[in-house]
Amino acid sequence: MAKRLNCPCGEYIEGEDEDDLVEKTQAHLSEKHPGHDYTREQILFLAY
Repeated sequence: MAKRLNCPCGEYIEGEDEDDLVEKTQAHLSEKHPGHDYTREQILFLAY
């Protein structure tokens, strides 16, 4: 299962599972990159 993602800004995001990763990534995007909204599928596509 994909549980890690490297944001182009340099932030490393890791989740306990896919749901946690999506939640943490969406929170990061909301805080650091307002206006950049990604779907669950888009986030998981970028994750490894």
